[in-house]
Amino acid sequence: YEREGEPNQLAPVDVFVSTVDPMKEPPLVTANTILSILAMDYPVDKISCYISDDGASMLTFEALSETAEFARKWVPFCKKFLIEPRAPEMYFSEKIDYLKDKVQPTFVKERRAMKREYEEFKVRINALVAKATKIPPEGWIMQDGTPWPGNNTKDHPGMIQVFLGQSGGLDVEGNELPRLVYVSREKRPGFSHHKKAGAMNALIRVSAVLTNAPFMLNLDCDHYINNSKAAREAMCFLMDTQIGKKVCYVQFPQRFDGIDRNDRYANRNTVFFDINMKGLDGLQGPVYVGTGCVFRRQALYGYDPPKGPKRPKMVSCDCCPCFGRRKKQKYAKDGANIEEPSLQGYWRSLSCLIISFVCN
Repeated sequence: YEREGEPNQLAPVDVFVSTVDPMKEPPLVTANTILSILAMDYPVDKISCYISDDGASMLTFEALSETAEFARKWVPFCKKFLIEPRAPEMYFSEKIDYLKDKVQPTFVKERRAMKREYEEFKVRINALVAKATKIPPEGWIMQDGTPWPGNNTKDHPGMIQVFLGQSGGLDVEGNELPRLVYVSREKRPGFSHHKKAGAMNALIRVSAVLTNAPFMLNLDCDHYINNSKAAREAMCFLMDTQIGKKVCYVQFPQRFDGIDRNDRYANRNTVFFDINMKGLDGLQGPVYVGTGCVFRRQALYGYDPPKGPKRPKMVSCDCCPCFGRRKKQKYAKDGANIEEPSLQGYWRSLSCLIISFVCN
């Protein structure tokens, strides 16, 4: 799908990030997740990031605006020097030799400047958080003097704001950036909003109008992308010429930062992700664990998978060890043979054991 001199044929991907309360889910953590998405190793015109703010918080909105501005500097820095991981907080806190495999003479100078930019970015985000702790009696007011529509978190209209897009979404080097869209769905008293499931449904509808990518990656606000090639890894399954069209989703394992070396509380979930999920690959596929999953939009719309050629009938001997007990054939009234029904017409899923998403 990527050949020199030919247009890139990788499929577009819409990335969904969900958050609710910025006081419980710090905006700086959400910002790192968004920055790691915008800096993914994927064609920029085929990546779109949608942020679902289920708390309709002005703090999340303003933090996202600051994140979009910082992304204009962070994304080209990551792609120029092949930075991993591409969440700045995790990258700058790593205790490793950051000069390893770096041959560009300007790397040290630019890294020092970028770290200073990130520290200033953190100061601005933390200032917004400190300001948000003192809620005005009349509610929050926007810069144009109008009240913030989400002052009543349980009764407000829907809000959509495109921060980065095809028009004006350029980095400091003049290159295009991925789309970044803020979404806060409408809420009214007396109507169940179904929490995260409802937020995901709202993102599916909004993205269908704006970008309508055939694949969707679902992440929590505290899950940054540890492997910048994660979307490419998923496309290896979803765009496979043999089985790709029947795959509903690809589930990645969930990993955590800050686990002690001996993992005394089994936070790595080795048995579940590395054994059970891998074993389910042979039984129609693993289950969806709530995050770190790339979906096929067509499957979520209720369509059936494409019908493939029927498998040849399995033949075994008639001995007991092979369980070769003969079954009585069924015949129609006219004497025609009726085949036994098999497991057909279902989507399947796959597990990709590459550690691509980490919870901090």
